[in-house]
Amino acid sequence: MVGGPGTGAGRIVVGVDGSPSSEQALRWGANLAAMMGVRLEAVTAWDFPASYGFGSVPQDWDPAGDMRKVLDETVRAVFGDHPPAGLQRQVREGGAARVLIEASQGAIMLVVGSRGHGGFAGLLLGSVSANVAEHAPCPVLVIHGDQAPPARSA
Repeated sequence: MVGGPGTGAGRIVVGVDGSPSSEQALRWGANLAAMMGVRLEAVTAWDFPASYGFGSVPQDWDPAGDMRKVLDETVRAVFGDHPPAGLQRQVREGGAARVLIEASQGAIMLVVGSRGHGGFAGLLLGSVSANVAEHAPCPVLVIHGDQAPPARSA
């Protein structure tokens, strides 16, 4: 065990964009964090697409708030009303790969799904998993498929 749950003695960062792949990544990240006794951080990102001009963005648009809802809904979909103790949620501005690479500084692992939503709605593009695997400062686990994490023994 690296440290007690939520002690700050270690952490696992999970990239979340609301896709089924990121839900699986969150399941695996939570399982690993519990096994290792480290903190779990769920991180999502938002960015203005280069093709959008500020004049075409509605004044009442709140991308950080929208992504906070996506993050909260994903956590609820994965854990119901019982998220892991000490789960930290972060919404950051920037491209998904850059945000996850920065968030994983000092982490013991970064967990991402193999495919996100793609396009403007999804912020973990297909190339993000490859990008973070190449550039993250810690080990990266890329989750493929829908296999559940192994059950923890008592």
